[in-house]
Amino acid sequence: MAQVQVRTQWLPINGIVYTLDSDENIATQSRTTIHREPQTMNHIALKMLMGDKGKYLGIVMGLTFASLIMTQQPAIFVGLMARSYSFISDVGLPDIWVMDSKVQFIDDIKPLQETELYRVRGISGVEWAMPLYKGLLKVRLADGTFQTCNVIGLDDTTLVGGPAVMLEGTLADLRRSDAVIVDIDGARDKLGKPSPESGGKNIPLKIGDSLELNDHRATIVGIAKVTRTFQSQPVIYTTYSRAKSYAPRERRLLSFVLVKVKAGQDPQELIERIRATTGLAAYTQDGFKTLTYNYFMKNTGIPINFGITIALGFIVGTAIAGQTFYNFTLENLRQFGVLKAMGASNGSLLRMILLQAVLVGSIGYGLGVGLAALFGFAMRHTILAFKMPWQLLVFSGAGVGLICIIAALISILKVIRLEPAIVFKS
Repeated sequence: MAQVQVRTQWLPINGIVYTLDSDENIATQSRTTIHREPQTMNHIALKMLMGDKGKYLGIVMGLTFASLIMTQQPAIFVGLMARSYSFISDVGLPDIWVMDSKVQFIDDIKPLQETELYRVRGISGVEWAMPLYKGLLKVRLADGTFQTCNVIGLDDTTLVGGPAVMLEGTLADLRRSDAVIVDIDGARDKLGKPSPESGGKNIPLKIGDSLELNDHRATIVGIAKVTRTFQSQPVIYTTYSRAKSYAPRERRLLSFVLVKVKAGQDPQELIERIRATTGLAAYTQDGFKTLTYNYFMKNTGIPINFGITIALGFIVGTAIAGQTFYNFTLENLRQFGVLKAMGASNGSLLRMILLQAVLVGSIGYGLGVGLAALFGFAMRHTILAFKMPWQLLVFSGAGVGLICIIAALISILKVIRLEPAIVFKS
């Protein structure tokens, strides 16, 4: 009986050696083991991935960069957009804001006549309505320089619309003569007193210090914590009557009317009633936020600028991860051929590549999000806007997942078309 010549090849896969019989086209490790032990295939996939440390780290770093950009930049964008309506959020007590019908966003002040306040108070369903002044006024500092500030005038009696968090003093102190309350960021930075001895740093304002607004003396009686505004200007609170004396002489000085809805009254019905009765615009707190948000989205270049940055991060991450992953697959074609010759199906090889993509994607995503979170934590007390809600984590995770899918598909197509006979080529 003639004997069949057998030529055996020994092929190493990152430290694991497989023997392949060229005539029978089977490996000494049986196909039954390949099919019945998927953990073996997973182990081989991980050994192949981590065998080349340089390419492995290259893929991870590319995905980390993409994840960082797709998390950090949107977080800054979300934080910046949230600041555009931060003042509305801080004034949490009123249910409805009433203003001129031509107002487009919170800082687009079009003053009303004082009589509009009484017209709103007379509408059925209104529990109370209070005036609010909001304007940009210049403050003369101790060294003679001027700083533009947001001056907020609250109803003299109720002080509705005042800061919710007082760090020093109380809101009731505004009833003192010439009293104002300053936000903590403005007191420390832009309104601080210059001191040559402090190396160019300002000395924070404290209770008892004075400011000059439009040739009027203002005495600080409290320090408050408020959310930074879009322009990050200092915020000064005072009473409505005092704010009118600080402001330049105008016929109209009423900025907004703050309305509380009676119990059992539908807010939307009251809004329609106010609009029909007075001809003014009226919005709920969320509606006014949306109006302001949409204005900045439609009339500024901020969304486009951040969108381009995020898109570039996605493209660069896809290019780095895809190219590196594809080169990694090309260098391991003989190993994939070995597995095909041993009986591994295309489905098994597909699972191997997907496992590799999921692993590097998870590591890169975790590192990128972690770095973005550390960046936000480090910037928490600075002027930089940063807000990272859970929806943003889903967004960046989906972006990294899409990059991994694209990179895996490029490699999968090459492996599926692979002929097992490649292992016999020298």
